[in-house]
Amino acid sequence: MMFEAVIGIEVHCELKTKSKMFSMAPVTFGSPPNTQVHVIDLAMPGTLPSVNKKAVEMAIRVCHALHMDIDNLLRFDRKNYYYADLPKGFQITQYDHPIGKNGYLDIKVEGETFKIPIERVHLEEDTAKMTHSENNTLIDYNRAGIPLIEIVTKPQLHTSQQVVAYLEALRLILIYTGVSDAIMAQGSMRCDINISLRQPHSSTLGEKVEIKNLNSFANIQKAIDYEIQRQSHLLQQRLPVARQTRRFDEKTQTTVVMREKQSLLDYRYYPEPNILPVCLDWQWIQSIIERLPQLPDQRKQRYQKQYQLSFQDTMILLSDQNLSDFYDQVVNIYPYYQTICHWLIGDVRAYMHQYQRNIFELLSVQDFAELMHMLERKEISSKQTKQILEFMMIEKKSPHVIMEAYHIQQVSDEHLLMQYIEEVLHDYPQQVAEYYAGKHQICGFFVGQVMKKTKGQANPQKTNELLKCLLEKRKT
Repeated sequence: MMFEAVIGIEVHCELKTKSKMFSMAPVTFGSPPNTQVHVIDLAMPGTLPSVNKKAVEMAIRVCHALHMDIDNLLRFDRKNYYYADLPKGFQITQYDHPIGKNGYLDIKVEGETFKIPIERVHLEEDTAKMTHSENNTLIDYNRAGIPLIEIVTKPQLHTSQQVVAYLEALRLILIYTGVSDAIMAQGSMRCDINISLRQPHSSTLGEKVEIKNLNSFANIQKAIDYEIQRQSHLLQQRLPVARQTRRFDEKTQTTVVMREKQSLLDYRYYPEPNILPVCLDWQWIQSIIERLPQLPDQRKQRYQKQYQLSFQDTMILLSDQNLSDFYDQVVNIYPYYQTICHWLIGDVRAYMHQYQRNIFELLSVQDFAELMHMLERKEISSKQTKQILEFMMIEKKSPHVIMEAYHIQQVSDEHLLMQYIEEVLHDYPQQVAEYYAGKHQICGFFVGQVMKKTKGQANPQKTNELLKCLLEKRKT
């Protein structure tokens, strides 16, 4: 019997604030362990939390981008559980009054569009980070108290492909709204997957299994596919599916049990007594929304409809916000939409990956725009563009300075080009005869020889035009 998977997703995203959610401790990734800690984070007696206003603003940005109803009553709750990574013995979060409700995110999988309903977005504090070994467990409290937003979908996804598409789209929103770097490998975006199976066309869900601490899109897809297979096998054998929290083991490519899954009642939620409810000003909320930059979906439509870029090229540009911003600035100077895209997602992007640099560290917008302008006006060839571009990224100089320094120029003088063409035709009489016998594709050979004589500096288009004119003239 085939079963249908029903999947819900919980995404925890660390917000890019300078300080923590309820304390003044700084937030800096990669700091030595236990150096970014405040007495509030360690739950020292007599300490009281205060709300990070910037974190609230960032949560509002995400809520708007996800088409959510924003709650202007800001209220926090205590989620009670005892674990070594939580010094307080509870987590300050939002339960009854999440800052956002009832949103959605559109995704596309294999050409089909799905509207993924998002149940809630709420603010909370992160826990400490635990590192386990055979003999002991080390705790780094740098992460304790970092502002988080948790984004919870309704259980209406059904395949691992849908999940990955949703997470990719959500990650872009988190980046473009400026709230997070959303780097899964660094833990700034973490994902928990809830999976249950049911018989086709049934409304009765099977037991829910949670997979925690997934740190890459590849592992997410593998974990979901394995878990669906595991649960299907149990149900086919008429065995129960236990309500568990599991993790994905990269070595075995399987999910393994961490603990029995807790219920909401176990957490004993109640209102946080040390943070009074705050009524947010709607004008302030509106001002946050008005300052939002153009979001990925809006850019996608502009790139495809206005600029006529392919879906694939569009998604490559959008995958890196700096690259997308750079592209927008260049096409505002010279609207060579497809040419500029071609060079950015090709040679420039390869150089960025090779040297792990962002594009604004490599190139000036004005200089790159001028290079594209020279190429479009056929002042330089594609080969010369590639040469100049590489020197520009290394030396941070304009294309004109590079051309002068390395004697890179395109020969477009018709009289000079005609001399080279005549020399080539004189040197290759047999190939000339083949041309007149009907082998017209041999023109490419002649152009190549002219390029050799000029060390690649001849204008290939003009060379080809002059060559054909001369051959036809000699024919008559």
